[in-house]
Amino acid sequence: MKRRLLNGPDGRMFYGYIIVIASFLVMALSSGAIYSFSVFFEPLQTQFGWSRAVTSGAFSAFMVMHGMMSIGGGRLNDRFGPRIVLSASGLVLGLAFIMMSRVTGVWHLYVGYGILIAAGFAGMPVPLMSTVARWFHARRGLMTGIVMAGTGVGTMIMPPFANWLIYRTDWRTSYLVFGLILTAVIVLAAQFMRRDPSKQGLLPLGVVAQSNEQGANAAIHAGMLLSEALRTRQFWLLCLALTGFGYALQSIMVHVVIYGRGLGLTPASAASIMTIIGGMGVAGRIGVGGIADRLGARRPLVMVLAALSLSLFWLAFTVQSWTVVAFAFVFGFVYGGTIPLFSHTVAELFGLRAHGVILGTITCSIGIGSALGPVVTGYGFDLLGSYTWSFIICGAVTGVATVLALCLRPVSRTAATNDPPAA
Repeated sequence: MKRRLLNGPDGRMFYGYIIVIASFLVMALSSGAIYSFSVFFEPLQTQFGWSRAVTSGAFSAFMVMHGMMSIGGGRLNDRFGPRIVLSASGLVLGLAFIMMSRVTGVWHLYVGYGILIAAGFAGMPVPLMSTVARWFHARRGLMTGIVMAGTGVGTMIMPPFANWLIYRTDWRTSYLVFGLILTAVIVLAAQFMRRDPSKQGLLPLGVVAQSNEQGANAAIHAGMLLSEALRTRQFWLLCLALTGFGYALQSIMVHVVIYGRGLGLTPASAASIMTIIGGMGVAGRIGVGGIADRLGARRPLVMVLAALSLSLFWLAFTVQSWTVVAFAFVFGFVYGGTIPLFSHTVAELFGLRAHGVILGTITCSIGIGSALGPVVTGYGFDLLGSYTWSFIICGAVTGVATVLALCLRPVSRTAATNDPPAA
C-alpha cells in the first residue's frame, strides 16, 4: 500500500516526494526559528527596556517586508527555479540570525528582523508551495499540507529549543546557534529541489500523459498571468480575506507567550504554548489539506476562518492560565488548516501558469495584515493594560475574512492560454 502511494506512473518512487521532504525540512527550521521571536521577546524587552509595541513592531516590520518580497520570491521561482532561490535565501536568513546576536539598539532589531530576515524568508514559503503545486495535480492539498506542516513541527521544536539555549547561555548565543543551523541545513536541502516535473522528463502526479508534448504542456501550464488575475474580483476578495487572517494570526503568535506569562505561567510553560500550537498546526495542515483534495479549497477555507474567529473571541475573555493552553489546541488546528489552502485556492482559481507570482502577491496581503496585527495589539495593551479589546478586534477581523471567503466563486478563464509559463 505504501509503495503504491509513493510510486509514480512508471512504478518508481515519484521525485515529487523528495521535493516534499526537502521542503518540509526547510519550513520546519525557518518558520520555527522565526516564530521563536515570542521567546526572545521578554529577554530583549528586559535588557533594553523597550515597550511591547516597539518590540513587537520589529515583527510587524518583518511581516510587511516579507509580504512585499514574496512577490519577488514567487517571480524568481517561476523564472529560475527553487534550487537557486532557496540556496540564496538560506544564506541570507542564516547570516541575518547571526547578525541578530550583535543587536545593541532598536534600529538593529528592525533592520535585522524587518529587512534581512524578511529577505531570507521571502524565498521559502511561496517558492516551496508553488513548486509542490507544479509537481502534484492529485494529492496537491495533502502534499502542500505536509510541507506547511513543517511550520507546525518547527514551532513545536524551535521555541522550546530557544528557551533552553537562552536559559543555558544567553539570547545572543542563541541567535548565533540558530543562524549556523539555518545556513547549513537550508542550503543543503536546496540542492534537492527541481522547478517542475518537465525538468525530470515527468508529468505532475495525477496528470495523464497526452498524445503529444504540446498537449502535455497545456495540461501543466494552463492558467492566468498575474495581470489577468488582478482584473478579477476573486483576487481582491482573497487578498482582503487573507489580510484579516494575517492580522489575527501574527497578533497571537507574537503576544501569546507573554500573555500567558501575565496569567501566571512560568517561562517554560508559556513557551510550551507555542509547542501546542505547532503540534496542532501539523494536524490542521495535513487534515485540512487532505479534505481540500476532496471538497476543493473554498469550503474548508470558510470553515477554518469561522472557527478561528470564534476561538479569538473566547480568548479575549480568558482569565485563567489553563484556558490559554486550551485555546492553543483549537487555535493551532484551525490556523494550521488555513495555511495549505493558500496555494490550493490560487491553483483552483487562477491555474499554474504564473502560480508563483500570483501566490506571492496574495502573500503580500497576508504580510500587510500580519504587520498591523502585532503592533496594534501591543499598542492596545500599552494603552489599556489588557489584551481584551485587542483580541476582540482580532476575532472581528477574522469574522469579516470569513464572510469574504464565502463570496469566492470560480474564475472564468477566458484569458487563460496554453502557452508555456511566463517568466
